[in-house]
Amino acid sequence: MKKYTIQKSPFVVPTTDGKLIEEHFGQATDGNSEVSIAHMIAPPGWSEPFQTPEFEEYTYIIKGKKQFIIDGDTIVLEAGQSIKINKNTRVQYSNPFDLPCEYLAVCLPAFSIDAVHRERTK
Repeated sequence: MKKYTIQKSPFVVPTTDGKLIEEHFGQATDGNSEVSIAHMIAPPGWSEPFQTPEFEEYTYIIKGKKQFIIDGDTIVLEAGQSIKINKNTRVQYSNPFDLPCEYLAVCLPAFSIDAVHRERTK
C-alpha cells in the first residue's frame, strides 16, 4: 500500500460566477470528510453571500487581494498573507478589486455544501 497520494487531476467544481475552484483533496475528490484543500481564482468583482460554516477555513493568498467581512470587520488580505476563520463565524468573501485573486483554501472538517450555510440573496 502506498504511503502517499499525488493529485494530478483535482475536481473542478462547477460554478456560475466565474470563480475557478479546483479541489485537490476533500469530499468531492477523494471522499475525505476530515479536510479539504482547494486552489481558487476569484475574478474581479466576484462575491459570495454571507455564510456561517460549520468548519474552520484557512485562506492563503497567492496573487491579488481578497476581502473578508467577518462579524462587521472588513479585512483585506494581499499576496503572502493568510487568515484562519473559526467555525460558526458569519463571513462574506469577495474580490471587489480590479485583478483576479488566486488563493488556497483549507477547510477542517472538509467543505460541504450542507455545512456552509450560505444566506439567500434577495
